[in-house]
Amino acid sequence: MTTYSAVRTTGIYCRPGCGAKPLAENVRTFELAAAAEAAGYRACLRCRPYRVAGTVPDEAPELVCRAVQLIIAGVLDESGEAALGVRLGLSARHLRRLFHEHLGVTPDQFARSRRAHFARRLLDDSDLSIADIAFGSGFGSLRQFNRAMREIFRASPRELRDRRRRTDRLVADGGLALRLPFTTPYDWEAMSAFLASQAIPGVESVEDGVYRRTISLDGDPGLLEIGPGGPDHLVLHAHLPYWEGVIHVVERAARLVAVEADPDVRVPGAWGPFEVAVQAVVRDQLPPEDAYDVLRKLVEVYGVPVAGLGHGLTHAFPGAEALTGAELVGPLARAVAAGNIMLDGGANAGTLIRFLEAVPGVSPQAARHIVLRLGAHQSWFSEAGR
Repeated sequence: MTTYSAVRTTGIYCRPGCGAKPLAENVRTFELAAAAEAAGYRACLRCRPYRVAGTVPDEAPELVCRAVQLIIAGVLDESGEAALGVRLGLSARHLRRLFHEHLGVTPDQFARSRRAHFARRLLDDSDLSIADIAFGSGFGSLRQFNRAMREIFRASPRELRDRRRRTDRLVADGGLALRLPFTTPYDWEAMSAFLASQAIPGVESVEDGVYRRTISLDGDPGLLEIGPGGPDHLVLHAHLPYWEGVIHVVERAARLVAVEADPDVRVPGAWGPFEVAVQAVVRDQLPPEDAYDVLRKLVEVYGVPVAGLGHGLTHAFPGAEALTGAELVGPLARAVAAGNIMLDGGANAGTLIRFLEAVPGVSPQAARHIVLRLGAHQSWFSEAGR
């Protein structure tokens, strides 16, 4: 995983490979950029650690990893640490203690650092306005945004944009282009081939090494395109109905192609947890060609039409409520729609598998596939007694 070196004498932290050569006795090591910032260090202007894909320490317990997944999904955008604790079945005080012990930050500090780093990338890569960047990064107000950027980067958003390098700006045709950084090695050819093999007709496609898919944001359609960029990043082109909360769109896209995962355990993720669950159940019960036809019909009959996209993209994938009466996946859809099964990453892996296996039509193999695609590690199954 990526580690960060902080220099006591300068108050700056750097990513690996930075040209700075401080004395070893003056260096502290942090496993998270957020932890270095919480300790009072600011990001190096030379190596720009905010542009590196960071991962949670491998030794962090499953509970902390589940909390991180919920934070990345936006749980703290509109609620506090207490609500996050309730979702995980523990007090906010105990949650903060676990975060301090394993990550070196509080949940709020972790969330604020991710928002600020994402905003800094938007300031570099895009021409979005300062206001659009603030709300697109998950900040509740411009005042909150300006304060966080000054505390973390020691400069205002306008000053930070003025510092961007000539090669930073990505030109997008009618959408937002943004880098998705990864830790090498990363095999995009293998990843895109897997996504092509699993593509849901009408919703996803892979052509000439570019993955495309439809999405729905509060009922409004959008389009995502992901393709190769450089030796340390992919490029995402997002065509969205609005920019508010775009941080969560980008983070879901990053999880889908596993750019933030440890290279040793890089499992393709999911854009929509329910979508992956439906796909796993259908593919588990039917031969490949029959599964393809069933998924196509589900999309055509129950999905939301999206016109004019090309590349074979015609619909957004239907939600659980729409599929409660569908053959093969109706029981799963009813369980999800009723809130009896939560696929947001907050449940323990073993518990979620047991709940899924209790649903008619969901085999143990399909349940494990769903949980793996939602971000669980194989080791968590054994920890849960499976």
